[in-house]
Amino acid sequence: MNFISDILFWISTGLLVPVVVLLILLFLRSLLLVGSFFGQYLNIRKSGRALRLKLEGLTPETVEELGTMLPKGNNSISVRYLKDMLAHKESPAHVRRILADFEIAADRDLSKSRTLTKLGPMLGLMGTLIPMGPALVGLSTGDISSMAYNMQVAFATTVVGLFSSAVGFLTQQVKNRWYMQDMTNLEFVAELLGAGEGR
Repeated sequence: MNFISDILFWISTGLLVPVVVLLILLFLRSLLLVGSFFGQYLNIRKSGRALRLKLEGLTPETVEELGTMLPKGNNSISVRYLKDMLAHKESPAHVRRILADFEIAADRDLSKSRTLTKLGPMLGLMGTLIPMGPALVGLSTGDISSMAYNMQVAFATTVVGLFSSAVGFLTQQVKNRWYMQDMTNLEFVAELLGAGEGR
């Protein structure tokens, strides 16, 4: 039994370095996500309201003019798919495919936040529990410096994991609302194009 316990102990302590490396990568990924999220927020704040006002005044007769009203310097995902939809307005099959492609692109972007939300706590918990074994060994042998070091690693990995998870959770919630609004706008334009074709 001791042999099996020793094997499990060696495996768990051997996982500490990969877990710490992955947590560092997750932390860097969360910082990049915050930067891209802020850029998206500024883009939406700048052009989102104007786009909504343009969409509200659309009719089946004027929907084809939307392409000239779209902001030129805006490279957001919704504007890009709106332009594609207007370019293929004669083909309902292409319009449906563009809507499906938008859903896939939005889900791909949200998966980055979901990954942080799920992996952060998992790796943080692993990084907390793995050093606790050596810390308890240090406590039992009276090696306080070893115990203190392992406890420091345990607390640091927990904080980094929770930080990454919090960034992922918050960005996922906000981006979800953005993409739902974008999907509503695209479906509205698609219905107007269909009504225009039916005239």
